Amino acid sequence: MKKFAAIMLVVFMGILLASSALAESATRDECVTKCKEAVQLIIEKGQEAALPELNNKDGKFVWKDSYVFVLDFSGKHLTHPLRPELVGKNVIDTKVDGKFLVKEMIEVAKIKGEGWVEYMYPKPAELKKPEKERILSKKVTYIYRVPDKDIFVGAGVWE
Repeated sequence: MKKFAAIMLVVFMGILLASSALAESATRDECVTKCKEAVQLIIEKGQEAALPELNNKDGKFVWKDSYVFVLDFSGKHLTHPLRPELVGKNVIDTKVDGKFLVKEMIEVAKIKGEGWVEYMYPKPAELKKPEKERILSKKVTYIYRVPDKDIFVGAGVWE
């Protein structure tokens, strides 16, 4: 009986841990909401005043396992709260799993104004490994253009 109780306790704890981990995953709806809030912030405060807030790793635009980023149509990162070394860098030719990812994001922003881009990308823990050892996971990112500007915001989820 003690063995059964111990097994049940382990199973129960595993379920709690798994549900806790799932609760910490961003949702598609949250990505859409956060992107629209970010665009609203840019409209209300102006681009230059809004960018520091959008680049704050401890701010409201970084949540669970996601964050909002801002790029211009040339492919330059205007913000990246988790990888500040990318801010100011042009990543237009970034190729991930054989796909020109940033070019596709720009295309969605220019033509549709908003939409989802699906791709394979290493999760944050994988980025610490040598490139050839990284495991890619499916990620979908919501892209939303700032009206009347050649910039867009994005936020993604792992699926």
